[in-house]
Amino acid sequence: MSLIKKGGTKILGQGAAEPPQAVPDETAQIPDDATKNIPPAAPAPGGSLPRIAGGTTKHVGAGLTQLPEDATKNVSGDAPLPATDATKNVTPVAPATKPAPPAHGTPPPARKAAANDDEGGKRKAAFAQTLAAGTMLQQRYQIENILGIGGMSVVYRGRDTRLKFGNEARVCAIKEMYQSAVDTQTRTLNLRLFEREAGLLATLSHPTIPKVSDFFEENGRVYLVMELINGQDLDQVLQEAGKPIAEARVVHWAVQICDVLSYLHNLQPNPIVFRDMKPSNIVVTPEERIVLIDFGIARLLERGGVKGTMIGTEGYAPPEQYRGIAEAQSDIYALGATLHHLLTNDDPRLQTPFTFHERPIRNLNAAISADVAGIVEKALEYDMAKRWVTAEDLKQAFVSLGVGGGANSSPYASSAGSASTAAASVRSRGSAPSTELVWSFTCEDEVRSSPRIQDNMLYIGCYDTNLYALDALRGEFRWKYATEGGIPSTADVWENIVITGSEDGKVYGLDTRTGKPLWTFRTEQPIRSSPRVHERRVFVSSDDLHLYALDGARGSLLWKYRFWSPARSTAWINGDALYIGGGDGFVYCIETKNGGVRWKQRTQQPVISSPIYHEGAIYVGSSDNNLYALDAEGGFAMWRFRTGHAVNSSPIVVGSRVYVGSADGNLYGVERKNGRLAWKYETGSQITSSPRHHNGRIYIGAIDGNVYAVDASDGRLVWVFPTGAPVVSTPAIHNDVVYIGSLDHKVYALRA
Repeated sequence: MSLIKKGGTKILGQGAAEPPQAVPDETAQIPDDATKNIPPAAPAPGGSLPRIAGGTTKHVGAGLTQLPEDATKNVSGDAPLPATDATKNVTPVAPATKPAPPAHGTPPPARKAAANDDEGGKRKAAFAQTLAAGTMLQQRYQIENILGIGGMSVVYRGRDTRLKFGNEARVCAIKEMYQSAVDTQTRTLNLRLFEREAGLLATLSHPTIPKVSDFFEENGRVYLVMELINGQDLDQVLQEAGKPIAEARVVHWAVQICDVLSYLHNLQPNPIVFRDMKPSNIVVTPEERIVLIDFGIARLLERGGVKGTMIGTEGYAPPEQYRGIAEAQSDIYALGATLHHLLTNDDPRLQTPFTFHERPIRNLNAAISADVAGIVEKALEYDMAKRWVTAEDLKQAFVSLGVGGGANSSPYASSAGSASTAAASVRSRGSAPSTELVWSFTCEDEVRSSPRIQDNMLYIGCYDTNLYALDALRGEFRWKYATEGGIPSTADVWENIVITGSEDGKVYGLDTRTGKPLWTFRTEQPIRSSPRVHERRVFVSSDDLHLYALDGARGSLLWKYRFWSPARSTAWINGDALYIGGGDGFVYCIETKNGGVRWKQRTQQPVISSPIYHEGAIYVGSSDNNLYALDAEGGFAMWRFRTGHAVNSSPIVVGSRVYVGSADGNLYGVERKNGRLAWKYETGSQITSSPRHHNGRIYIGAIDGNVYAVDASDGRLVWVFPTGAPVVSTPAIHNDVVYIGSLDHKVYALRA
């Protein structure tokens, strides 16, 4: 029987005590490339998958996200920059030195090969039956280049010529079933796993599970078509870090994984066990959203003691899986093994199976809190009865701690770069009252957008593709409008038109009273910035590298300016000057009338933060960890204030101070004139939400799921309100009520 090399998915032998050794053969997988594209997918309902018959194309619905297998991660160019103020990337990770981007249309460089990668590389070079560039499948899908070759499939970058944005055909990933195994048994199993993967994906609907858009057979080969996605699998993240991943980041991932496992385990009438949880089967997007990949060996949960195929990955698979038993708690064990690996950088594939108790987490990484270590180690109990009963139980154990396991466990904790830090007030979370919940409204997916209040109506976008209009006083539903993609953008209102962007690449102008579309404007890539209206003109940037100026009444193009990288910052307009941050690390000052550039000032990393103008100065954060004060006329730096991590939060100015959050877990109050620290408040988790001020208090959300109110004068905590998931939305305040969204799918109205 043919087995994948150690670390890959394999057939597990009988008995829990003595797992078989991996036998390398021709199916050894080649290394995946250094970057993978996986943008956040808009939710789409899954359809049923008909069986293949002859060469008939099998359409399985308008799915979105690519699902590469363990050995064939799809790769396309540099991973995109973190999301804007509206999208709120949870953990911006910028390399110390950023390589030059590849030329347009050329494949990205492969990552450095591991010691045993050479055999897979030889097979890739020798594999002569791959499709040539330009090949058309189903008279629809055009092959561009190979993204990866594994033991049982090849993944191509392609274009769907029937779906176009402007003149550009939509990019997609095309996964081709490829058989390298010699023996009939393994070939039959591989085909069955491939078909099962397509079938499962067609029936599942969850934001963390990718969806296939087409499944067909042509010329004796079987194909899956999926959207090309941006991100990295966690195995690659760990390799590039070369050390354990920060606790707060790992716990944030764990909560999302528990959520999707809970969904799978509770499906009716047939629950699903994933069976192959490991870092290489989990992808994280630049916005820190988790995508679970490779459903090839997932199976329906069979009750009554029925044993199945002994399959999994040595080191991560639980003892019972070696005996052909797969229960929901088997996935909990494998997740525990994955978290242990991420928190310690101790690869379980290189250790004797089931020996985690001999390698306690805190013995390998003393920085991990006892609470988090205990939660993970309970998931790794040899006896299923001693593990967490459900994935939801495991999730709630993490949520009860707050991301990072407590208020003072931020992995980015660091003193600010100001000389006056030692004398400044440093506050941290203690016991504090909550506040009154006025109302909450539940959407169908994550709320990353921020609310916009106008005439007692609240407008907010959601990743369920809808823009919602709610009664701000009572939280009652008024209308919703469905776009064709998730909405991270925060709406703006001009006269009777509410304007928003969507990841479908369109800008929408909707009637504020009815939600009926008055106009739309199509760009060529997703919109993850927020539109701003000034004197009838709408300014919004798109991932197609352009800043657009539109006529607010008709949605027609006035002018556009091309950046060198996607701009996800939101513009600030002051008179005839527009200020915006760029993914290329520059802050721009642009003429509102014609799109001409007055000046641009470089920072060291992408500028996701949105600028604010105040008394001749521009204040803006950068992913280079700094808050900048720039001269509004010339763009030169007046001062900069260094935090412990990326500043993707957008600052506000109140009186003599600038307030901003940082991914280091702190909310900062900085003196406007000289950039010195006045105070900082430690939440213990990352902040990508932006602050708002009302009646002497600063309000902000955090990744620990809390909304905070602190005293603007000294950073003292006034109240804290817990939601059920990270809060990346920025609050809006109206009539002494704080409105904010959460990744728990809810919009909250809280007493200020």
